[in-house]
Amino acid sequence: MKKGIFKMMLVICGLIIVNTASAQISDTVSNICARHLESQFISDGQQYKALLMNSDETAEFHTTLYGGTVYRIAACSGLNDGNLIFSVYDTERNLLFTNSEFKNAPYWDFKIKNSLDCVIEAKLNGSAAGSGRAVVLIGFKQQK
Repeated sequence: MKKGIFKMMLVICGLIIVNTASAQISDTVSNICARHLESQFISDGQQYKALLMNSDETAEFHTTLYGGTVYRIAACSGLNDGNLIFSVYDTERNLLFTNSEFKNAPYWDFKIKNSLDCVIEAKLNGSAAGSGRAVVLIGFKQQK
């Protein structure tokens, strides 16, 4: 009986340690990504996160962008820029932007004329895979 309880406690402790380490990695990547929003952009309050195991996997995030607003999408994986390829599509899957055409730039600024539901896809850059933690942040400029 004592051996069973000991094993169960050991497994629970192991899960807690793994979960804590995973959260710390995710927070580190989020903090690195947040520096791209700078003081001129306000976060939309969401952190779009995914764990990508290899460059064949793609994370998909859905959001609504509102007309008349200047946005910045920042995307990171790992400790260096250029590790994450992200693309923005409308709901009909028309490509609006991809950073792969701009040397995997870590962010993109744009203005929306009309409100738009969109899909943001993110995948690891095969040549610089990073941590596997994909983080996408969206910020908007405060109207003056």
